[in-house]
Amino acid sequence: MLNTTIVMTGKLVVITGLVLCSVLISCQGGDRSQSAGDPAKESPRIVNIVNFIRQCEPRIDWITPEVLYQTVVSQVELMKFYHLKGTFLLQYDALIDTRYQDLLKSLPADQFEIGAWWEIPQPLVEESGYTWRGRYPWDWEAHVGFATGYTPEEREKLTDTYMDRFKDIFGYYPKSVGSWFIDAHTLNYMYEKYGIEASCNCKDQIGTDGYTMWGGYWNQGYYPSKMNAYMPAQHAENQIPVPIFRMLGSDPIHQYDKGLGGSVQGVVSLEPVYKGGGGNEEWCQWYYSAFVDGAAMAYGYTQTGQENSFTWKRMESGFKIQLPIIAKLLKEKKIEVKTLGETGQWFTKNFKLTPPTSVTVLNDHTGQDLKTVWFNSRFYRANLLWEKGTLRFRDIHVFDETVQSDYLTQKGTSTECDYYTLPVVDGFQWSSAGTIAGLRFKYTVNDSVVDIIGTDPVVSDQKEGVLNISWPTTRPKGTINLSFDENGLSISTRGRSLKNWFLELTTAPGIGVPITTVGNKTLDYNYKGHPYTVKLVDGTFLRKSPDAIWFSPARARIRMNLNR
Repeated sequence: MLNTTIVMTGKLVVITGLVLCSVLISCQGGDRSQSAGDPAKESPRIVNIVNFIRQCEPRIDWITPEVLYQTVVSQVELMKFYHLKGTFLLQYDALIDTRYQDLLKSLPADQFEIGAWWEIPQPLVEESGYTWRGRYPWDWEAHVGFATGYTPEEREKLTDTYMDRFKDIFGYYPKSVGSWFIDAHTLNYMYEKYGIEASCNCKDQIGTDGYTMWGGYWNQGYYPSKMNAYMPAQHAENQIPVPIFRMLGSDPIHQYDKGLGGSVQGVVSLEPVYKGGGGNEEWCQWYYSAFVDGAAMAYGYTQTGQENSFTWKRMESGFKIQLPIIAKLLKEKKIEVKTLGETGQWFTKNFKLTPPTSVTVLNDHTGQDLKTVWFNSRFYRANLLWEKGTLRFRDIHVFDETVQSDYLTQKGTSTECDYYTLPVVDGFQWSSAGTIAGLRFKYTVNDSVVDIIGTDPVVSDQKEGVLNISWPTTRPKGTINLSFDENGLSISTRGRSLKNWFLELTTAPGIGVPITTVGNKTLDYNYKGHPYTVKLVDGTFLRKSPDAIWFSPARARIRMNLNR
C-alpha cells in the first residue's frame, strides 16, 4: 500500500510544560474521538454572558435613556431568575448615570461582575480635558468613538479619568475591559497601572459598522502582542499578560462566507437580537449542542449577551430562548458559566502562553451537509470546510508578534478601522461572487484534475496539544488523515488509489492576492507592506495558472512550518 504525506510542522518548542516536536506527526486516532454526537468531555466549556451599557442611542429617536435603562433592568431580572452569572460593562456615560450606579451596586457580587466598556463618549473626553469631535454625545465612528482615534498620551489620560471615576463609585478598579477593538498601548497601560485581568473584542468580521478585524485567533482567547492587540504573541516576553476573548459566538460554518463576493459581511452570531442566529431557537439548540460536543482541545469558549442599544423588545425573545438552554447545560454540568473576569483569571492560571484550541461542528442546521473545523494556536489559524463531499482549507493565517498595529503609536483618522494578520489562504477576501477561493484536495486521473470525494470525518483531541482528523474517501477510495499542532499541520493518506493527490490553491481573477513570487521551495507574500515567506522543507510549489498554485509532494511528502 502506498502512503504519501504532507507535513506542515515546526521546531522544538515548549508550551505550558508540553514539549511538541518538529518531527513528522503521524495521524493516530485517540480514545476520545468525535463524529457527530460524541461528546468531548475532558476540556471545560466556558460560557460568558456579557452585556454592555450605553447611556444614549442617537441613531433612533424612540430609544431614549429610559428605554436603555429598562433594558438592563430586564437583563438583570432574567439572569437572576435563571441564577446565571454575568458581566455588565459600562461605557463612561452610563458609569456616571446614578440610575446605573444604584442598580449595579445592588447586585450580588458573587453573581454579577461590573467592568468597563471601552468606547469613548463625550463626557469622558471633556472630563479628560480634551475637545469632543463627535457628531453626537456617543459617536460610533472609529476615529472618535474608540481609543485608536486618540494619541497614546490621550489614551492614558482617558484611562485615568475612567478608572478614577469607577473607583470613586464602586470602591475598586474594574478587572474586565471590553471593546469592539482595543489597541495594545491602552490595554498594556490598563494592565500595568490598574491590574486588569481580562478583555474581550469583536468576532472576526469585514466591514460591519466600518470595523474590520480579520484573520485573528478564531473564537476562544489569546494573549496579544505588545505591538498589536489583535495579533497573538508567540513569546511570553512579547505578550500583554491579559487574555482577550473573542465575542459574539460566530456561526462556525456560515459566518465566514456571509456576503461572499462583496466588501461587507453579514452577521450570523449568538447575539440574541438576530433571528437567523441567537434569536432562533433551532439555531441556538444546534449551536450549543456543537459547543458542548465538538472537539475543542484545551477548552471551549463562547460569549452571549447584548448591548442595551438594541433594546429589550428586540432582544427579549432571544434571551428567553438562550438562558434556559444555558441553565439546563449548567445543571447537567456540561458547561461552566463564569464572569469575564473569572475567565481571565482561569486562563492565566492555566496557560502561560496562548494554547492550541479548536472549534468542531460536524452537522449543519441548514441541511446543506456542511462541516467545519477551526484550529488555533499562537502561530497560526486554519479552517477546514467539507461541502458536498469535498474538502478544502477555507482559511490559513499566520501570526507574527513583530507586526505593529497601525494604531500603536499614532491615532487613526479614518471613520473605519482595520485589524489584520498575515494571510496564507483567504477564502473570503480572495473570492468573488463567481469564484470561491480555497486550498482544495485534488487528484489526477486519466490526465484530468478532479475533486477528492469523501464521507463524514472523525475528529479527535485525545492527544494533548494535537487535533487529529480522519476522513474516509470514496473517490478515490482511501483515507486522508490530518493532524494539527501549534507549529503546523500534517496530512497523510492511506490507499493505493490516492497516490496522485495534491492540494490546489485557487483564487478569483483580478483579486490582487498578496503572493509576489512563486518559487520552487517558497511562496513570497507582501500584505499591507509586510513581507513574509512560506518555505517548504520537502516538496515544491508550482504556478499552474495566474490564479492557481499546486502544492506538490517530493519524496512522498511536503513539509511546511507555520511557526514564523
